[in-house]
Amino acid sequence: MDVAMYALQFLAILLVGVIGVALLVAVVLGVVDRTQTSDAIRRNYPVLGRFRGLFSMLGEFFRQYFFAMDREELPFNRAQREWVKRSSEGHGSMVAFGSTRNTAIVGTPLFVNAAFPPVDDQFASSGPMVIGPGARVPYTATSFFNISGMSYGAISRPAVRALSRGAKRAGLWMNTGEGGLSDYHLEGGCDIVFQIGTAKYGVRDAAGNLDEDKLRAVAAHTTVRLFEIKLSQGAKPGKGGILPADKVTPEIARVRGIPVGRDSISPNRHVEVDAWSDLLDMIDRVREVTGKPTGIKMCVGSEQGVAGLFDAIRDRGEDSAPDFITLDGGEGGTGAAPMPLIDLVGMSIREALPMVANLRNASGLRGRVPLVASGKLVNPGDVAWALATGADFVTNARGFMFSLGCIQALKCNRNTCPTGITTHNPRFQAGLVVEDKELRVAAYAQEIIKEVETIAHSVGVAEPRLMRRDHVRVVQPDGRTILMSDLWPASDAASRHT
Repeated sequence: MDVAMYALQFLAILLVGVIGVALLVAVVLGVVDRTQTSDAIRRNYPVLGRFRGLFSMLGEFFRQYFFAMDREELPFNRAQREWVKRSSEGHGSMVAFGSTRNTAIVGTPLFVNAAFPPVDDQFASSGPMVIGPGARVPYTATSFFNISGMSYGAISRPAVRALSRGAKRAGLWMNTGEGGLSDYHLEGGCDIVFQIGTAKYGVRDAAGNLDEDKLRAVAAHTTVRLFEIKLSQGAKPGKGGILPADKVTPEIARVRGIPVGRDSISPNRHVEVDAWSDLLDMIDRVREVTGKPTGIKMCVGSEQGVAGLFDAIRDRGEDSAPDFITLDGGEGGTGAAPMPLIDLVGMSIREALPMVANLRNASGLRGRVPLVASGKLVNPGDVAWALATGADFVTNARGFMFSLGCIQALKCNRNTCPTGITTHNPRFQAGLVVEDKELRVAAYAQEIIKEVETIAHSVGVAEPRLMRRDHVRVVQPDGRTILMSDLWPASDAASRHT
């Protein structure tokens, strides 16, 4: 009994102590809140006002995990993320009961199933395609689905390593992004697209100009197959890349050729390119120095704007054309960008791709300049739509980030990514096991390719690049659908979509 009594007395004293400490903390916080001047809510409602900030911070997580329906979230909903997760884990895409997608939303693409689709012995896989046949070292691309630009620095060392190894397993190319070529890109032995951003990271001199000796050194790597001159990015057209100072480690600074520990902000355009003719000069220079196919990446703002490129090619001749054009949609992603640019600037890939495909075809460049579609194309239907619309290849970044384990925490710019993908904090990077994630990267890509082939067969063609705009219907405001070929007629008889 004495022991029990002493225990109760001790618990009572402990409880009084805890209550006392809590009251003291509340009084101190109340004084702080009442005297501070930056937050009106906390000043008018001391202590209690703090819960508003807490709940606002936690709200995005509660919505994501408990309240949002499968198709509600942005930029990617749970259904999209779960499809990538299942595919990367090798579980396939089989689901039961019925679709949770609202197919009545205006603009939704629906594929036209054939009455008599090909049987098993009439299937084929998409064959290789040659890029830059006029270059000294043309490139034969084996996959229509590849990894889009993600810079080392914007993403972590283990993320780059896993992507490189996974790309090799699946036969994909991997774009370096504008952050230069690291040993981790080369580690897996996959085909590499070296992107030349406006800051010319990795191939710049001390003044930020293009250094031809460094360009030759990059081209000397046999796995570097293509060079891509980046004009603009869908998530932030009109603004260069942004890498916060705490992500500029000594190694990243060495790879990029920039000072350690300082914000790295690229110019908003290549300073030597003032017109389309200047761009053609730059393409010719890079292609001549490297001997390898050289293309461009851009986000389109208007038809009139991009039409000038094809006018300049016509005036100078077909040999002056870029060896490929990567189109990034305004819905594309990034690690860091101003919200107005993310939300409000740049044409969607859904509008830009058919428009540019028509301009290319009308210029007689269909066989000369492949189109690469990029911008939020993470699932098989997105990829199949792009191929049917006019793309020859599709690249994706965020789908591959999901395959690495991204949970859409929206912390890419804070160096606190909890999955280790966009952080250089060793604690978080330790959670990303390269040997496991490389398998998931490859499995995701292979499942995309398999499912796009399934869609192609369902519409009655043997392989994905044979899909045409006649194979897609688009939902209209009145609920009916029309053929995409009526919405976006092919521009000339030479188009493969006729």
